[in-house]
Amino acid sequence: MAQKSRYLVAIFVVAALIPVSASAAASVRVLSGSTPDTRIMPSNQYTVPDSAQITGRRINLPVPTCDSTNLSTCDDLRMLNLQDGFDLRPRVTVPFSGAIDVSTVSDTNLFVIGPNGFRTPLTQLVWDPSTDVLAGKPSDFLSEATTYSVVVTSGIKDLAGNSVIACNGACTSTFTTETATPELAKLRGALDSGSAYAIADITSPERRASFVQAGVRDVFPAATVSSIERGDQVAADPSKPLSFSTVLNAAVGGAGYYAFGSFVVPRYQTYADAVIPNVPTTRTPQPIGKQRVGFTLIVPAGIQPAGGWPVAIFGPGFTRSKYDLFLAADLNAAKGIATIATDPAGHAFGPSSVVVVHQGALTTTFSGYGQGADLDGDGVITASEGVGPTDHKTLDSSGKVIADAPSRYATSGLRDGLIQTTVNLMAMVRMIEQGVDLFGDGNVTLQQHLLGYYGQSFGAIYGTMFIATDTHLTVGVLNVGGGPIVEIARLSGFRNLLADTLRVNRPTLLNGGPGLNGFTESMPLRLDPPVINPYPGATTIQKYFDHGTWQGRAGDPVAFAPLLRLRPPAGAPLKHVIFQTAFGDHTVPNPTAGEMYRAGHLLDLVSYYRNDKTVTAGSDPHGFLLDPRLFGRDQGQAQVLAFISSGGATVIDPDGPGPFWEVPIVNTRNLDCTHYPQPQTGVAYSSSAGEC
Repeated sequence: MAQKSRYLVAIFVVAALIPVSASAAASVRVLSGSTPDTRIMPSNQYTVPDSAQITGRRINLPVPTCDSTNLSTCDDLRMLNLQDGFDLRPRVTVPFSGAIDVSTVSDTNLFVIGPNGFRTPLTQLVWDPSTDVLAGKPSDFLSEATTYSVVVTSGIKDLAGNSVIACNGACTSTFTTETATPELAKLRGALDSGSAYAIADITSPERRASFVQAGVRDVFPAATVSSIERGDQVAADPSKPLSFSTVLNAAVGGAGYYAFGSFVVPRYQTYADAVIPNVPTTRTPQPIGKQRVGFTLIVPAGIQPAGGWPVAIFGPGFTRSKYDLFLAADLNAAKGIATIATDPAGHAFGPSSVVVVHQGALTTTFSGYGQGADLDGDGVITASEGVGPTDHKTLDSSGKVIADAPSRYATSGLRDGLIQTTVNLMAMVRMIEQGVDLFGDGNVTLQQHLLGYYGQSFGAIYGTMFIATDTHLTVGVLNVGGGPIVEIARLSGFRNLLADTLRVNRPTLLNGGPGLNGFTESMPLRLDPPVINPYPGATTIQKYFDHGTWQGRAGDPVAFAPLLRLRPPAGAPLKHVIFQTAFGDHTVPNPTAGEMYRAGHLLDLVSYYRNDKTVTAGSDPHGFLLDPRLFGRDQGQAQVLAFISSGGATVIDPDGPGPFWEVPIVNTRNLDCTHYPQPQTGVAYSSSAGEC
């Protein structure tokens, strides 16, 4: 033994005397440790077998010891550990033992591979010199329930120009993607089988349209209506005064009747947190009860056709309501199409909200079926409070907020509200198919086959989910939608909502300016060069946003876009859709619309409204489909009308041709740019390559 020891010492001494090349001494290696921070991620090493999941796997990320300082981190990880796979466009992280030359990273030395020769590079790269971690996202959207591998090769160089040590030339990390769309398909199936209605104790009459409240039929000849008011319950205390405002109404020329009805839907969201309780992905979520929701309906003037009026559904935007129908249906009414709309889940203020119809001196007041609730406990109900989880406030005796706690479900975001809204729309389709009797005379007023759907903003977001999933619907126009929700918020005027979530998070994630609203995320867009010196705390925010997107995929239109024609479900009818996007949209930014179109290979179906070439250039064109102050309103509605009325066969250029519309979009790179100053920099945006 002593002789062997002396032999080993001799070897070490000789080895120490041999010169070591500069290349070997300076080489940086790809780490392959035993924690998520010290190995390539995502990785199936952090999953466990689970036969109750469609993928046969369930995420199993390590959860730290939890206390009041990090409870949000623990809640986030616990929720991720319910998923059946990794995100469909995951944040890939590669840790190194030292600094690398990020300019040497390319599509030949860092990429994701999958079945059938699939290969995609990483984009939107961020190098964090404080941790020596490179992060990025696959350029292409990945398929659900599919196994991929991240590949990192020694083609990457360190700062001395030496090849990094990447295992035996290439390190790989294998991972399986989650399922996102089957949950909503199961809920649709439960409506069709009747099981959802049975479990929710919804009778056949409740599934039908009702136009009667307290014995009064809420159907009014349009010519007799002088104005419509909405009285919104904005205070949690229903005894406090309502907030009244006039409903703007452009549908006066061709309208025959205005109707205010209701029907009952299965309720899946909990009342306390507005989330849908998780079940394994092989199972179907069960309704917790039932809820009566309201709708508005505009019926054309003139003689009703045999079999009823053709009917289209309109989907309102975020914080908006069914009353937007009166700005979205005037061309439809003039062309003999009835239009109907319901509120997004959790919208239209509190349940004590009312509608007041004025017919000269005669007024009729009835429930507005507001779906909002004071979820955060501050005594106020906002326009969309109830669509998703919120923080929880504690007030003192004077009503001042003295404490603010995060929701356990914060990173689920608007996912479950979008799912519930889509279920409500599918229930509305089935309500129409049962026959809508507007006047109570036993005659069907609306055709029982739906003509089509069109939605604006949030209505295009859940509308994409709706059209992609519902087998009863084949035609749709989606106006100014996009995704994911986190990306929309951080790049838009909704950024303050993200800031509130980051502020309340435990630990707080606000890291200060120069970003607006008190945080800077240092996240590049697709055409941007790599970020090589992110703002302190930015990579933690990036990880948080990535988790929110991952959690939210079951309510993300980006995940549903591939179902429209790229990967349609077996037996699904052919879908006829077009998309409308506005240049420089400040509210649903162009890059988030582009994300959705690329995921579904839908760019050839995009009509691009060039607000920058109109007299309203410089304004936010997001509301152009409804807002009469914006140049493109009538043109946008004309394209909707032509497409829906033709069953999806006719796509018109509203400008005929002219400078204000591209049908289809000409330079798709325009969808990679915001065209306005980014909130995280505050400076005018231009791509490094000048491509948009």
